Amino acid sequence: MTILSATARRLAPILAIAWLGACAETSLLGYAVKHVTGSDQGQGQYKVGQPYQVYGRWYYPREDPDYREEGVASWYGPGFHGLRTANGEVFDQNALTAAHTTLPMPSFVRVTNLENGRSLVLRVNDRGPFVRGRVLDVSRRGSQLLGFYGKGTAKVRVQILADESRAIAAWLNGEKLAKAESPITVGRLPKATVKAEQLPPPGSSAPAGGPGPAPAPVTARDDDALAGGGPAFVNPVSGRVAQALVGGSTQIYVQAGAFGFQENATRVSDRLARVGPVKLSPVRVNGRDLYRVRIGPLASVEEADRTLDSVVRAGYPDARIIVD
Repeated sequence: MTILSATARRLAPILAIAWLGACAETSLLGYAVKHVTGSDQGQGQYKVGQPYQVYGRWYYPREDPDYREEGVASWYGPGFHGLRTANGEVFDQNALTAAHTTLPMPSFVRVTNLENGRSLVLRVNDRGPFVRGRVLDVSRRGSQLLGFYGKGTAKVRVQILADESRAIAAWLNGEKLAKAESPITVGRLPKATVKAEQLPPPGSSAPAGGPGPAPAPVTARDDDALAGGGPAFVNPVSGRVAQALVGGSTQIYVQAGAFGFQENATRVSDRLARVGPVKLSPVRVNGRDLYRVRIGPLASVEEADRTLDSVVRAGYPDARIIVD
């Protein structure tokens, strides 16, 4: 069996879908799978994985359709280009992919740079980052499009595209055409939906959600043209970049923990007072009253990294960097 013939048989259902083109949802999935399983990407597979430990810290992969997190992203590329990712693909630093410690592979996430408003959909196909204080590692190309390649890190929001991620999981798990001549059925596959939110341009008094400038798609090769302007439509698998207004300024903190008893939170606050400005605030999470202990706001990611190291050394290994 030659590699060419094996690849041809693997792509046969996808080519059939592209030829028939009778169902928008199936065409969308076929396009996505072609990028996941194409010969340039290696033979990737859908994978959640078992709990694992890296540098003494445990990670627990799971499917999380509600995943959304603000934090610090970094990028990786040259040292890993051409190597296998955690789900068996070949890593391409010029592809629009990302590494996450627990999300299923592959899954789609929308990453928004909270410092410049750029937004990009990436495909998670690797594990990482394993540096404290980082929530996502993006490919080199992803960092260029998001506008933090030269800086190295950025404050970001990461949100899973649940429908698209479930659809690609169903496809790779065998819910696809058995033969090229078979009828297309998508009754068991979730429908992938894409929504675009219109925002007023800078300085406009138009209310959010009201009439705004027409969406202006920007291709992945036109990142240098993103000097400003209104929001753009984001296709979940096309690698397009959107730019929108970032509401207010973001602040960065190190959170030592959230405690059920105020006395415990107060004791931690007193202990960390020498590290930096401590804030103790009551919050309600999933119907439960907690007392959150944070240090900040901090001036930069570099200062947050130093503060995180100090908090960990003070005896709080689960401390993390938070962006609000």
